[in-house]
Amino acid sequence: MEASWRQVAGGRGRARGRATAAPSGNGIHLRGAGGGRERVGGRRSFGASPGGVATSAAAGSRHSPAGSQALQTPAASELISQKKFEEIKKANQAAARKLVEEHFSSSSEEEGDEDFEGKQGKIVANTFITYTTQTDGDTRELERTKQYVNEAFQAGAMTCLICIASVKRNQAVWSCSGCFCIFHMPCIQKWAKDSEFLVSSVTDDDFGKRDYPWPCPKCRFEYKRSETPSRYYCYCGKVEDPPLDPWLVPHSCGQVCEREFKPSCGHKCLLLCHPGPCPPCPKMVTTTCYCKKAKPIPRRCSAKEWSCQLPCGRKLLCGQHKCENPCHAGSCQPCPRVSRQKCVCGKKVAERSCASPLWHCDQVCGKTLPCGNHTCEQVCHVGACGECPRSGKRFCPCQKSRFSLPCTEDVPTCGDSCDKVLECGIHRCSQRCHRGPCETCRQEVEKHCRCGKHTKRMPCHKPYLCETKCVKMRDCQKHQCRRKVSGNCPPCDQNCGRTLGCRNHKCPSVCHRGSCYPCPETVDVKCNCGNTKVTVPCGRERTTRPPKCREQCSRPPTCHHTSQEKHRCHFGSCPPCHQPCQKVLEKCGHLCPAPCHDQALIKQTGRHQPTGPWEQPSEPAFIQTALPCPPCQVPIPMECLGKHEVSPLPCHAVGPYSCKRVCGRILDCQNHTCMKECHKVTKIDGCTGKNKAGPECLHCEEGCSKSRPLGCLHPCILPCHPGECPPCVQMLRIKCHCKITSLYVECRKITTADVNEKNLLSCCKNQCPKELPCGHRCKEMCHPGECPFNCNQKVKLRCPCKRIKKELQCNKVRENQVSIECDTMCKEMKRKASEIKEAEAKAAFEEEKRRQQAELEAFENRLKGRRKKNRKRDEVAVELSLWQKHKYYLLSVCGAVVVVFAWYITHDVN
Repeated sequence: MEASWRQVAGGRGRARGRATAAPSGNGIHLRGAGGGRERVGGRRSFGASPGGVATSAAAGSRHSPAGSQALQTPAASELISQKKFEEIKKANQAAARKLVEEHFSSSSEEEGDEDFEGKQGKIVANTFITYTTQTDGDTRELERTKQYVNEAFQAGAMTCLICIASVKRNQAVWSCSGCFCIFHMPCIQKWAKDSEFLVSSVTDDDFGKRDYPWPCPKCRFEYKRSETPSRYYCYCGKVEDPPLDPWLVPHSCGQVCEREFKPSCGHKCLLLCHPGPCPPCPKMVTTTCYCKKAKPIPRRCSAKEWSCQLPCGRKLLCGQHKCENPCHAGSCQPCPRVSRQKCVCGKKVAERSCASPLWHCDQVCGKTLPCGNHTCEQVCHVGACGECPRSGKRFCPCQKSRFSLPCTEDVPTCGDSCDKVLECGIHRCSQRCHRGPCETCRQEVEKHCRCGKHTKRMPCHKPYLCETKCVKMRDCQKHQCRRKVSGNCPPCDQNCGRTLGCRNHKCPSVCHRGSCYPCPETVDVKCNCGNTKVTVPCGRERTTRPPKCREQCSRPPTCHHTSQEKHRCHFGSCPPCHQPCQKVLEKCGHLCPAPCHDQALIKQTGRHQPTGPWEQPSEPAFIQTALPCPPCQVPIPMECLGKHEVSPLPCHAVGPYSCKRVCGRILDCQNHTCMKECHKVTKIDGCTGKNKAGPECLHCEEGCSKSRPLGCLHPCILPCHPGECPPCVQMLRIKCHCKITSLYVECRKITTADVNEKNLLSCCKNQCPKELPCGHRCKEMCHPGECPFNCNQKVKLRCPCKRIKKELQCNKVRENQVSIECDTMCKEMKRKASEIKEAEAKAAFEEEKRRQQAELEAFENRLKGRRKKNRKRDEVAVELSLWQKHKYYLLSVCGAVVVVFAWYITHDVN
């Protein structure tokens, strides 16, 4: 029992090959060994997937035991069915897409083919441009060559008239030298063989002995048996089996043709190896006109004979008039004039054309012959009558005896037997020599009838006809003679009646042997309108593409337009109309600018869905339907809600819109703008401008952010407000100029004061604590900057020795305006003091000298090792001076006096 989906798919066909099971991760895939195409019941179908995927679970089970167990599992069977369903679905979708693409691309392909054919025609035309522009003679042969070359380039243009099939590039061919028609090599060989057999089989005696000719299937030009083609040559016959070259004419060797022109002129064709006749000879020769009156001029060899158009002037046959026709080729035409002329014998005179001066009347000559006994019995003739036919030696009636008699006497019979062969062709005449015909043969002979079945004795002159009908086959080898036996059977007189290769007509010839001649009829393959046609052999119209028509399509429009777009004649439905719709839209009254959409091709939806994977999905259907007009796209200038811009909007979308910008209107605070997206603003008292905020705008909730006066660091205490901010009353703590006292001042006084006022506000009203360079305190109140250097304080000024003292102003002393000099007493005191210093220095020197001497002696004593008692004994008692005894006390007292004196001097100066 086969699966249900297999039974449904069986109507499409079964795979040719046997299915084999291939394991996979999810289940078992059955792959057919045969191709994807199938044929069942005369219908051709395709497999569900590439490679010919088999769909038979039973086939898989036959080849694999494991496969049979897997397929028996419901889950595996369902999985395979589902996969198969997906493959079929994808294949159908791909086929539908391909169908739609071909449907929509057909017009473009035709245009592409037409462009290609147009370019190809230009190439062929350019090849022959020198012939057409520079040849003065007949160009019909040139057009024939051009046609053959053009057909050689067109696929399917060349047709073998024997098999009615296209001649391809890679097939061996043979070209007729008479009509230049091309045939397949096997076809023409079979044709020649059949033709020779048909002709030679008419008579059995000479069958196969004589060299019977065979004709060309088209032009009937006869060829000898030795001329039967056996090898494939190019058109010019130089190269055997020419290689296939896509850049050359098919079946051409690519070499120069070099065939002699017809009619022969001594030159050879200069084109490359080509089909069809050679074009007219393009060589230049110098020739004169027909009448030889004009000077020789250079002309094309193919048109070397020319007329100067002057009167010919040659004498006509009548000998009286001259030819008045323009210079022409060949003999002059007969004289067109009429004159009275005698007949040949001169008995009659009649008005006759000068072109035929010799004419014969209907009377017997009647002249007396040289014998003088007889007259000429010939009708009006030219020349002498000749000798008397009865003169000379004459034979008796049986031609056995010869007599010399005068012309007035008749030849007698010789008396011998006649012995002439009778009409039967077997017996001879047994009578004596006699005049007139011999009698009928009356000898009895045994005769056979023509069929040879019966014999009978009867007179020789009577034929023996039996009643038996001839059963021999006639020369056609199809029909029996069926006549009473009469010897050789006559040729078959029935019509052949066999269907020709075209499959449209029957052979009109008499019944014959071998193949019938190709159908001589031609058929016009027309375009849709019938104005353009191409003539092809009968039977070829089924495979010949209709010609490209240059005429405009005349079908009425199928949409609402009064006329179609101009396009060329075609088959099938007209292409979709691309004209503007131009219907008046109901809502806005504009014209629809979209392309015509009365017959839009859309995919049909809502069709029957498959109920399961076993049901084959149907191909998508496309239907033509009229689509509604699209929304009107006419641009209408429209201002946005916030009055920011005027933009063109599609007509169908006309209405208030937001431009998505920030509103930007100035709020009531006069400091900020509305940050909402472009919105509608209601006018207030009819005076709201584009920059004035409305009730829909935001309300400013920020603090005042206005810039403060220079130096003020305190924010405004009010919320965001219009106008100037109130003065700042915040108390500032500042240092005075002397940096000792802290002062509290309002911020507005500081920020609004000038330099002088700021200096007053920063003054603590106390004496400046700064010291002047002189060391005294500044006497001014607290002030900015450096203290003024005008110290008036009294200071004590001493002489250089500090003995004389006076009080003077500090500024004068600093300016070195006043000085005190030492007097004589001061000088005396300086002298004494210097003496005391010298005495002290001298005493100190001596004391140092003694100390060193004592240390030297003590050292020497240690070296000598003397006893202390001995040293004491040796010491000399030296008495110390007053200075030596009290020098340390005196030095300390002098230092204290100097310090007190210095302190006193400094305080006196201050």
